[in-house]
Amino acid sequence: MRNIDPFAEEMAELGPELNWPPYNDAPHRDQPRRCTTGNSQLTQTEKLPLFPPLPPAEPYPVEALGPILADAAAVIARKVQVPDAIAAQSVLSAASLAAQAHADVLLPYGQSRPLSIYIVTIASSGDRKSTADNEALWPIRRREETLHLYFKQEFQGWLVTHAAWTAEKRRIEADRKLGFENRKIALAALGPEPETPLRPVLTSAEPTFEGLVKSWSDTPAALGVFTSEGGQFTGGHAMSAENRLRTAAGFSVLWDGQPVTRMRALDGVTILRGRRLAMHLMIQPGAAAEFLADPVLRDQGLLSRVLVAAPDSIAGTRRYRRPVAEDEVFLRAYHARILALLEAPWPLSGDRAKGLQPRPLRMIEAAEDLWRDFYDRIEERCAPNGDLRPVRDFAAKAAEHAARIAGVLTVIADERAVDIDPETIRRALRLTSWYVEEVVRLHRSCRPDPALLRAQALLDWLGSRNEAETKFSAILQLGPGPTRTKKEAEAAIDVLKVHGWVAESSQRPRTIRLIPGGSSIA
Repeated sequence: MRNIDPFAEEMAELGPELNWPPYNDAPHRDQPRRCTTGNSQLTQTEKLPLFPPLPPAEPYPVEALGPILADAAAVIARKVQVPDAIAAQSVLSAASLAAQAHADVLLPYGQSRPLSIYIVTIASSGDRKSTADNEALWPIRRREETLHLYFKQEFQGWLVTHAAWTAEKRRIEADRKLGFENRKIALAALGPEPETPLRPVLTSAEPTFEGLVKSWSDTPAALGVFTSEGGQFTGGHAMSAENRLRTAAGFSVLWDGQPVTRMRALDGVTILRGRRLAMHLMIQPGAAAEFLADPVLRDQGLLSRVLVAAPDSIAGTRRYRRPVAEDEVFLRAYHARILALLEAPWPLSGDRAKGLQPRPLRMIEAAEDLWRDFYDRIEERCAPNGDLRPVRDFAAKAAEHAARIAGVLTVIADERAVDIDPETIRRALRLTSWYVEEVVRLHRSCRPDPALLRAQALLDWLGSRNEAETKFSAILQLGPGPTRTKKEAEAAIDVLKVHGWVAESSQRPRTIRLIPGGSSIA
């Protein structure tokens, strides 16, 4: 039975759809956490699970996405046979990309925030996350195809215009009959260099932040980082040890909606205003653990800006289903709505460098009251004895996440809207509450601990060999990728020894013995 939240009755008065259950802490109160990673001197004869029990994921509140998005997520989940959370994450991120150019949300304390949402979906290979994302991103791919056709036509015209402009500029500069003032007049009459047409790009799978900034003056002002292979991004050049802090800081600035300023010796000064960036990284559990447990990313604040979902796999239950014709009606309605937002005129400044000038979305008074109550309840749960204390970095931004989601849902319903109504805020708060509890669930299970995941991978590999003993050299040569260095292999072995899963049979040659029986995950 769940504990009773002291604020549950108050929140219930706001409406049953607000969905305010606190995290169930009862199963863990009388048990020590089992997150030892090898430095402890704990000695026990019994086998200890590498991970504490992971409670099942709570059902994703799909209906809170509103008519268009909820119907699309439900159809994608049925059609592709994925958990609701995977389909919902794909749909919500696509909606953010389409909506972010049109408006910002005005928070009750006076500051505005973009409708850009950063999303991370954790799912294993074979869970069909790529297929679900393809369904959700169809209108974005369609818009990119159209932009490509426009670009081909415009680029040919630009080549001719630019060649003529360049030739005329050279003629004016070389004309010895012109004095200083007359040359100035002639160059002013010629006008500025023709701008290149915008490149037909709305999304990128793994950009570096420097590359993004350098190319953004020639691409649309609202973009997305979308990839179904998020490990390529989190493990790529942008997130390498020397670039991780710079990348995290840059993406955090974009999430905040602040101008991007760069001063480089070769490129000079670059100032980009009015840019918006949505993000959806679909990552396998191992790569996700490294990403979510990275202290640099947590201290910098990028992880607190990310909405994470790690739904339980439904593999093994996905028997073939015939497509339902009625479902395509809902999917086409979603595609049409997202495409319409992408095709609608964006509020752009006349100066390309100034980018977008989105209008503000204000919460009406009743909606603001709901948002403020949510803000206060989250803050109280972040107190020293509160259940959100361990994840207070994310919890501190929960109210802002809710405001962004509410803004996206508002624009999806009506791109001309200027107010956020109470019902939309209720639905956004319900969604945000789910994300808060999901972060708590993952934190308490230690699933984001990369040391434990490496130990689990090694244990699985040892068990698959059907051999009583394994040489340390074999682990380095043939073991799982994350344990093929001496440092990581020794750390993983230490974890398994502390938890009672292996023992050392000999030192020369160093040999590891797998203790039979039991299960590594409770």
